Amino acid sequence: MSEKGKIGIIGSGLIGQNWAMLFASAHYNVTIYDVSLEQVNTAHNKIKDELETMEKNGILRGSLNAKQQIDLIKGVTNLEEVVKDAVLIQESVPEVLSIKQQLYNKIDKIVGCQTIISSSTSTFLPSALSEKMEHRTQLIVSHPVNPPYFVPLVEIVPSEWTEDWVVKKTRAIMEEIRQSPVTLAKEIPGFALNRIQYAILNECWHLVNDGILNVKDVDTVMSEGLGMRYAFLGPFETTHLNAEGFVNYTERYSNSMFGVCQQFKPSPKFEGPLVNVIGEQLNNITPLEELNKRRSWRDQSLIKLSQLKKYNNY
Repeated sequence: MSEKGKIGIIGSGLIGQNWAMLFASAHYNVTIYDVSLEQVNTAHNKIKDELETMEKNGILRGSLNAKQQIDLIKGVTNLEEVVKDAVLIQESVPEVLSIKQQLYNKIDKIVGCQTIISSSTSTFLPSALSEKMEHRTQLIVSHPVNPPYFVPLVEIVPSEWTEDWVVKKTRAIMEEIRQSPVTLAKEIPGFALNRIQYAILNECWHLVNDGILNVKDVDTVMSEGLGMRYAFLGPFETTHLNAEGFVNYTERYSNSMFGVCQQFKPSPKFEGPLVNVIGEQLNNITPLEELNKRRSWRDQSLIKLSQLKKYNNY
């Protein structure tokens, strides 16, 4: 047993598995909960295979070897067993509000006052998850990016009643497991990542809808252009480097930027005939039967990129 304390993982899917590996890499004892023993055992076997493979390929995180990390992870089907004495509970069940609220109602009855209740949700505000809870001041959102093991961003989102110690300790734990947390000052729909992502998707939709570019060329603008920069720099630092600092950038380009932005159209609803047009073009690029193969390629590419970023810090 590790002296670091216990982390509870509720939900044994891919996100839950990734969280378990991340916490084990930082020497935490990890208990994974799901409703059936079959699901728990399947998750544990996948984690074992994944850790052993990563060790073989030299990309295992942390100072412990694969066996030592595997030994820190166990699975249970008793909710009280995963919640009791946990430093932090990381919930990663399906994105259905009623399912999450029912779960939190059960957790609320058994959780202690010093346990952080953290949700992986990408959809729901922490206030919506916790408003009826007695321990609502302990709930916070820690939204990861898939796959969390190789994409380190975590959005930490408190509600208006989340206690300050919960916010600070959650961030400290995420930094300890070598993720890259950002803390929102307050909750906002879409958090930060999806708000930025949706703004990009909105303009991409309009470029295709207006016949300016096809789907492949829009994606090329990102993958071979902006994405090359954004893998290492954010949009603000990009502007900072593209002129003699950000102030100089605005002096040069603010008028032209504003002029272009005045031409932007309202946000689309992503419905109607164009959905099938875009879907067909994407199917021609990656047929549905090849999605898993393409996802595997994506994940392998992210692994290589994460290793490159690790050894190329400024």
